[in-house]
Amino acid sequence: MPIYEYQCRKCGKSFEIVQRISEPDRKSCKFCKGPVKRLMSMTTFHLKGSGWYVTDYGGKKPPAVEKEKSEAPKETSPSPTPAAETDSKKES
Repeated sequence: MPIYEYQCRKCGKSFEIVQRISEPDRKSCKFCKGPVKRLMSMTTFHLKGSGWYVTDYGGKKPPAVEKEKSEAPKETSPSPTPAAETDSKKES
């Protein structure tokens, strides 16, 4: 349930109330019974980083950069060129 913050217009005290979204706003101060106004509060929910969905729930597929690296052919020892093969046959 959300926490709503109110401030009394009479005594100036502020207080928080846990209410359902469907409940009506509070009309009186819990300390002096004076009129209150609901305040806009800062949220504690932050999204930071590259994105939670991709990193937590996006599946186990590697990113495209890693995939390209894994598909690149591995370098092997250089094979003799056709010209080198014909030169060695001529010498024999």
